[in-house]
Amino acid sequence: MHPPRIALIHATALAMAPVQAAFQRHWPAAQCMNVLDDSLSVDRARAGELTPAMVQRFVDLAAYAQRAGCGGILFTCSAFGPAIEAAARSTGLPTLKPNEAMFEDALACHASQAPLKIGLLATFEASIASMSAELRQMARERGIALDLRAVFVPQAMDDLARGASGEHHRKVAAAARQLAGCDAVMLAQFSMAAAAPEVQAQVPCPVLSSPDCAVLALMQRMPNA
Repeated sequence: MHPPRIALIHATALAMAPVQAAFQRHWPAAQCMNVLDDSLSVDRARAGELTPAMVQRFVDLAAYAQRAGCGGILFTCSAFGPAIEAAARSTGLPTLKPNEAMFEDALACHASQAPLKIGLLATFEASIASMSAELRQMARERGIALDLRAVFVPQAMDDLARGASGEHHRKVAAAARQLAGCDAVMLAQFSMAAAAPEVQAQVPCPVLSSPDCAVLALMQRMPNA
């Protein structure tokens, strides 16, 4: 039996290395196919909303992955939830939104009747609204009272893009101090994963990043994985 081929669909090249590293840690047998359209994040930020044309582009990308023989799809772009849902419906393949599994793990931290305090750190500001709405909906479906606190870290993604990863990590970790009272802190972008140890040093609660959570969850959804 051949290892499954998994499509990794990216809206920024910065997300590629973190998820590939997660596959090496957890599912090295998977055959990963990278698809990059780095105009998606630019167009999403410029439009200020998810347009029907952009949704169709995601459907087209998923169809391309299916024709290429992929048995599952992992999107790594965090500001496109409804478009990814449309893409999943169009192919019927096991498909994960980038933060879906991380959200599940965050909500699992709920252990009392008090509202669950979750912190969201983001370096791409346009992702905050859609991610917040998705997490709140998941919490409502589970009957969990949620206190969600989002913090945007300006310029950090630009630092990473120019190769200044240390500066990126420093800014993200410094921003995390605002979330020290949370039950869990989530790193919104795949590209933030390498900053997790420095963030963890600033807060006493669990720090969750998307790539590891996503790869493990996709393995569970794939037949014969």
